[in-house]
Parts: sequence; C-alpha cells; structure tokens
Amino acid sequence: MEDDSAQEPTDEALMARLVAGDEAALAALMGRWELPLKRFLYRLLLNTHEAADVAQETFVKLFQSRAAFRTGAGFAPWVFTIAANLARNRRRWWRRHPAASLDELAPGGREDTSGWEPTDPTAGPVERALRGEAAAAVRAAVAALPHELREIVVLAEYEERSQAEIGLILGCSTKAVEMRLYRARERLRRVLGPALAR
Repeated sequence: MEDDSAQEPTDEALMARLVAGDEAALAALMGRWELPLKRFLYRLLLNTHEAADVAQETFVKLFQSRAAFRTGAGFAPWVFTIAANLARNRRRWWRRHPAASLDELAPGGREDTSGWEPTDPTAGPVERALRGEAAAAVRAAVAALPHELREIVVLAEYEERSQAEIGLILGCSTKAVEMRLYRARERLRRVLGPALAR
C-alpha cells in the first residue's frame, strides 16, 4: 500500500495554499512551471531573454492575482492565459517602440535553448542530426506564422492543450480555435511539405 502523504501536491492544491498565505507554495509552482513557461514563451516571442523575462513576470502576476484563481478551473490554462497575455503585451510594446535597439528587442534572437528542450539519450549522432534538421525546419515555419496562428500551434502541438483549453487560454471559442488551427496547419503543410520530403 502506497503512502499518500509522499505524493506531490497538485498545482491546484499549491494554489490553494498560496491563496491561504503559504508563500512557499509559489516556489514549488515555479519549480514545476518555469521551464514549460520559458519554452512556451520562447516559441511565441522567439527570443530567450524576453521569454525568461516574461516567464518571471508571469509568476509575479500569478502571485498578485492569486485570489482570482478559481478552484476547479485548472491551473495550467490559468497560468498559460497569464503568460499569453503578457507575451501579447510585450509584442505590442515592441510595435510601439520601433526606435529601440533591434538587438535588444526584436524577436529572432537564436540564443542557446538546448537546456529547455527534452532530448533522447538513446539517439545516435546521425539520427540526432536528422532530427535536428527537421526540428529546425519546423521551428522556422512555426516562427514565420502570424502571431495569432503561432499561439494556437504552440498550445496545441507543443503544449498538447485541448481545443477547449486553448479557447480558455486565448479567450476565444472552441470553433475559432479549430478554424485557426486548421489554417495554421495548412500553412505549415505548404511550407514544410518540400522541406520534410528531402
């Protein structure tokens, strides 16, 4: 018989503790969600420094709005909603400040994100190289999508969120998610078809 006390608390249980005043629960949530949020935000913003900044802002916002968390609503959609909104705000800021240094602000910085992605230790060097080429082609095609389509693809394909969850995160209907995802996948097929056939 397993000891239930040894099980990790759920995200929702940690949020309940945080709402009740246990600030240590925030550290546990950050430990679980820092890398997933950085990966998600990098795929939206295409800049590692900006992704790390916005991930930290997400936790600040999470703490500030902790009382608004509804038990039973699910933690993942809530935290991704906060992160997606902050990413949109960051993109709007970039558009309003075109005179700022492109090195500092423009998306497209291809810094090392290797520590953010899971790897397959059993793959040989040739297999890793082929996977790397295919992954780079997919990343480039996703990065070239308009932001509203990129958000949908990142949430559906990389974060493996359901269409209903994506609708909650992005504040749109499930039908709108379905239509955008279809359009995004069609664009990706047109771009990646020749690249992946090689």
